[in-house]
Amino acid sequence: MSVVPAQARPSGITGGSAPAKAAAPAGEAGGADVPAPLAAGARLFPSLVAVYRAQLSRARVARIPLLFVATFQSVGIMVLMRGVVDGGAEARSVVAGSSVLVVAFVALNLLAQYFGQLRASGGLDHYATLPVPPSAVVLGAAAAYASFTVPGTAVTAVVGSVLFQLPMAHLWILAAVIPLSGAALAGLGAALGLLAPRQELATLCGQLGMSAALLLGVLPAERMPEVVSYARDLLPSTYGVEALARSFDAQPDWLAVGADLGVCAGVAVVSLAAATWAYRRAAVR
Repeated sequence: MSVVPAQARPSGITGGSAPAKAAAPAGEAGGADVPAPLAAGARLFPSLVAVYRAQLSRARVARIPLLFVATFQSVGIMVLMRGVVDGGAEARSVVAGSSVLVVAFVALNLLAQYFGQLRASGGLDHYATLPVPPSAVVLGAAAAYASFTVPGTAVTAVVGSVLFQLPMAHLWILAAVIPLSGAALAGLGAALGLLAPRQELATLCGQLGMSAALLLGVLPAERMPEVVSYARDLLPSTYGVEALARSFDAQPDWLAVGADLGVCAGVAVVSLAAATWAYRRAAVR
């Protein structure tokens, strides 16, 4: 029988002695179970970017045909109004209202339908399990849907300017009108979709909102009854329409344009906050 030499024995093991007891895992000392610490919650901006990219890639193929329909619809409205309106302030209102109508079709109508479908199908449970703030979900989806309106709104504004012979020197104002109007209408659309008790009602609310943007935004304000003009002032897209219409003047009143955009920005903050509250309310049910 062979004998293992003493120098070949592992260190810490002596002849006849029991092996050393393994150290207890961390968190089990003294027999008490200590829960592992949770990871830190995701920050708003990285979560917003992640949701925005996911929504943009998901809706890219499905929403492009609808964006074409929205642009074709707005251009068709301007062609029809060309036989009624010759120029002046009415032409500026028609072109501005038709351009912002593209934003209303996507950001208000489609987003209301999307969140209504998401709530009805239980898709909110997926977002509720993610470690992202509720505001990131609402803002990311709203920003993704508003992004689809950029080419259609620009094309509509250019075609309308050529059709009614309006100056295009200040069309750069679209860089402010599109995101502010889109944010205001997207927040309203998301709130309608999340608060509607049924998916069909969410679709109906989105359609009614787009119809209101069509009737109150495209038609010249001077031809509306006084009672209807009050309803026009309550529509978030009205101030984006007014800002764009003022930019067609030879010498725009930039103070008034800034005031309209400021009101639009304030409405956007309120509507997005309401949409965030509606998301939290719908997610816990």
